[in-house]
Amino acid sequence: MESEKPLAGKVALITGASRGIGLAVAQRLAALGASLALIARDGNRLDAVAKRLQSRTKVAPIAADLTHPDEVASLVPKTENILGPIEILINNAGIGAFAPIQEASESDWDAILDTNLKAVFLLTRAVAPGMVRRRSGHIVNIASLAGKNAFAGGSIYCASKWGLLGLTQCAAEDLRSHGIRVSAICPGSVATEFSPHGKKDPTKMLQPDDVAHAVETILTQAPQSFISEISLRPTQKP
Repeated sequence: MESEKPLAGKVALITGASRGIGLAVAQRLAALGASLALIARDGNRLDAVAKRLQSRTKVAPIAADLTHPDEVASLVPKTENILGPIEILINNAGIGAFAPIQEASESDWDAILDTNLKAVFLLTRAVAPGMVRRRSGHIVNIASLAGKNAFAGGSIYCASKWGLLGLTQCAAEDLRSHGIRVSAICPGSVATEFSPHGKKDPTKMLQPDDVAHAVETILTQAPQSFISEISLRPTQKP
């Protein structure tokens, strides 16, 4: 019989963990037995989440701004000093700004690319050496169907997610021979504070826990294979 806690003894670092998809993933991984390093910018909100999860697993809330490389660099040693070696990295933090290309700003470009793409590169590069030494690890990047499909006003956001898929696929090739599985999840619009819902019916949209379920599927895959990418859509168009 499989363990009811398949991630017991494993440490997961989750970015953007204070709300939305990141919070749903944190709750799911806590139920699966993982110890959690929860990363977000809002320290107060992060502490509140940590208090809710501390009765279920070991939790380390670490406030950080992922657009600052020095803060990103500190996350791995801080996590490992508190919880131990990182077995799972969930790159979930993401931001967006939506406008026609002729109205898009350079500051939006810098903020979105730094958060959605550069931070993923920096964190992946930081956790990989330890995972290589242990010949084990999971890196799951929360991408988007916007990394495959263009839409008006999405130039910067789409660029970040197209880049993230390329980064994910190349990292998977670099690391798979070391026993490390790198995967991407590409959801459509999810009913969170982030998504520009417009006239969409949120009850028909994907929910954060749908993405968390996909993360669980990847992390509990049999060891001789890995799921490289999941595209996730609602059953009804919102």
